[in-house]
Amino acid sequence: MKMTKWILMGMLFPFVNVAFGQEMKQEEEQTSIKYRKSSSLFNGKNLKGWYTFVQKRGKNIDPQHVFTVVDQQIRISGEEWGCITTKKVFENYRLKLEFRWGGKTEGNRVNKARDSGILLHSNGEDGGSAGIWMHSIECQIIEGGTGDILVVGDGSEKFSITASVASEKQAGSYRYQEGGAPAILNKGRLNWYGRDENWQDVIGFKGKQDIEKPMGEWNTLECMANGNEIIVYLNGVLVNRAREVRPAKGRIQIQSEGAEIYVRNIELTKQKKSRKH
Repeated sequence: MKMTKWILMGMLFPFVNVAFGQEMKQEEEQTSIKYRKSSSLFNGKNLKGWYTFVQKRGKNIDPQHVFTVVDQQIRISGEEWGCITTKKVFENYRLKLEFRWGGKTEGNRVNKARDSGILLHSNGEDGGSAGIWMHSIECQIIEGGTGDILVVGDGSEKFSITASVASEKQAGSYRYQEGGAPAILNKGRLNWYGRDENWQDVIGFKGKQDIEKPMGEWNTLECMANGNEIIVYLNGVLVNRAREVRPAKGRIQIQSEGAEIYVRNIELTKQKKSRKH
């Protein structure tokens, strides 16, 4: 019996090993194995490496102190619309940061869902989109919709994504579903997979499948820009994915969009080698 047991194990081991190897290979594509040592984009003291842009004011003109550093966190008041923008251009990286909502909301969003976002692959002129931010691909931060991917483009194929989507739209927007039919977007929103079908633009909205933590608690957001692909993780869960992303490099922006938000531990890890597609 013992001999038979060892023979069977010997026969099965190669197959188990192959399966395990495939699983590891898939994991390696999305983990730090292919990345260099991370570097911080925020020193905890000031906005060195970034510049501000405020709607109707311009670059590095922020008299209302929309963007400040408090207790090693970037506080974005939301009082005026705008963004902070990296001075450098990036491609093939993993961006990881923590965010939490403050209590305040401002202007025409005072009673609406708290809203912000990370703009990836930002290109063109400051304020090129609606006079506020650059054209870009956005990783949305909004109550109930954190992890949505938006094409903040000029309507042309220069800014577009392709994604696997569910058969039915949600309020006119596609919803990410792995294995779904392919869809090309050069404008609009790709909802994260669990976005509530009854989502409402109201302050404090919480969906049934929401992964975002309660208001005031820290969340971890990861945006992986692998070649022409963007993968979004929220609190360790893969929530959205876009392929054939155009453009595939640019500056990074963090929005002020009517809600107080705090950001810290902004880490960027460059890839050792770009993935092939």
